Amino acid sequence: MSLIADRISALGSENAFKLGDNIAECQAMGLDVIKFNLGEPDFDTARHICKSAAENLYQGNTHYCPPHGIPSFRKAIAKQVSESRGIEIDPDLVCVTTGAKPPISYSVQTYVNPGDEVIYPSPGFPIYESWIRFMGGKPVPLHLEESKSFSFAADDLAPLITPRTKLIFINSPSNPTGGVLGKVDLEEIAQLILDKGHPDLRIYSDEVYEEIVFDGLDHVSIASMPGMLERTILVSGHSKSFAMTGWRLGYAILPTAEEHAVFKNLNINSISCTPPFIQEAGREAYENPMTQKIIDAMVAEFQIRRDYAVPALNAIDGITCANTRGAFYVFPNIEGVCHNLGVIDAYNDLAEEIKSVSSPSKLMQMFMLYKYGVATMDRKSFGEIGTDDKHFLRLSTATDLESIKRGIERISEAVADQDGFTAFISAGEHLK
Repeated sequence: MSLIADRISALGSENAFKLGDNIAECQAMGLDVIKFNLGEPDFDTARHICKSAAENLYQGNTHYCPPHGIPSFRKAIAKQVSESRGIEIDPDLVCVTTGAKPPISYSVQTYVNPGDEVIYPSPGFPIYESWIRFMGGKPVPLHLEESKSFSFAADDLAPLITPRTKLIFINSPSNPTGGVLGKVDLEEIAQLILDKGHPDLRIYSDEVYEEIVFDGLDHVSIASMPGMLERTILVSGHSKSFAMTGWRLGYAILPTAEEHAVFKNLNINSISCTPPFIQEAGREAYENPMTQKIIDAMVAEFQIRRDYAVPALNAIDGITCANTRGAFYVFPNIEGVCHNLGVIDAYNDLAEEIKSVSSPSKLMQMFMLYKYGVATMDRKSFGEIGTDDKHFLRLSTATDLESIKRGIERISEAVADQDGFTAFISAGEHLK
C-alpha cells in the first residue's frame, strides 16, 4: 500500500505558480528578477469595489449564503452577459464559484466518463489538460499555429470531432497566446458543432479575458451563435478584467437546470459557497459606472505594452512573435534561438531522467532566469501532448512598460550568450 493514491500522478499543475520558488531562490542570490511569469494584472482593484466589500464586512455579511451564489449577484451576472452577448440569460442558471478555475474541474467531472474525448487548445491553459487526464478522459489537443495568430477555424477543428467527443474547450481571448476568435470563425465553428457533434456534446467557453481586447475589437462569445446557448458552459470571472485575482470570484452559466444542479452540488461538496461580501463587491464592479472607465484605462495600457513588446521581440535574432489581439501575453517562437545556441543538442544530450521533465524551451527559461533574472514560462507549461518540437516562451505583459523594456533587453543579451549557456548546461543545475 502506497501513501499517495495512484491517480494523483495524473494531475498536472500550473507552473506559473511553481516558478515562484525558483524566483525566490534567484532573489536570495541577489538577482533582480523581472517577472514575466504570472498572469496577474499589475493594477490594484478599484477603490469602489474594495469599499463595497469592506462595508459588507462591517455590516456582518460574513455568513453562509446560497451555494450557487446570492440572488443579487447572479442577477447582475445575467444582466451583464445578456447585454454584452446579445442573449437572454436566466439568473437561475448562473453558478458562482471561487474564481474561474472550479468550473474546469466541474465540467470534466460532470460530462466526461473514462475514455470520452475532450478537445482543448494547445497552447492553452494547462488546467484543461490536467483535469482531462485526472478524470480518465482522452485528451485531444487542438494545436494552434503561430502563422494563424494562434486562432483556429472550423476546418482545423473538424478532423478532431468524433462520436466520442464529449467536451470542447474554447478560450478567447486566449491564455497564453493572446489569440482571439472573431465572429465569422465562431459562426462556422458553431455550425460545425451542430452538424457533426453529438447532441450531448458540450462547449466550455472560457471568457475570463473578455474585456481585454485590442485594436478596437469586440469580444464575441460562441454562446451568442444560433443553437449554441443550449450547448455551452459560459465561464468568466473578475480576476483579469477587474484586477481581482486574489478575490477568487468567477461563475459558470449552465445550459439546463439539471446541469446547474450538478454544479451547485459540486460547490456544496468542495467550497460550500463563495463569501457573500466578495459577491457583493463583484456586483458593485458590474453596476458602478466608474468601473468601465477604469477597465478601459487598464486595457489601453496593456495595448501600449503589447505595441512595444511584439516588435521588440521580433527584432531579436532567432525570435519571431505573432501580434496578439487580446489578454496580456506575448508568445514568442524561440526555435531560431534554440538552433543558434545549440539548445536542442544540449537537451538531447541530457540524462533521461532530466529530459523527461524538461524541454529545450525549459532550458532557455531556466537559463534566462538564473543567469539574467528574467522569469518567463516554457511551452510545455501550456500543454504537453504533441509539443516536443515546439519551442516557445510566454511573457506576461502585466508589468510596467519600463520593466518590459529592461526584460526584453536582457532576453536579447541572453540569446546571444553562447558561452554563458554552455557554462549553464555544464554546471548541470536548474535544468528542470
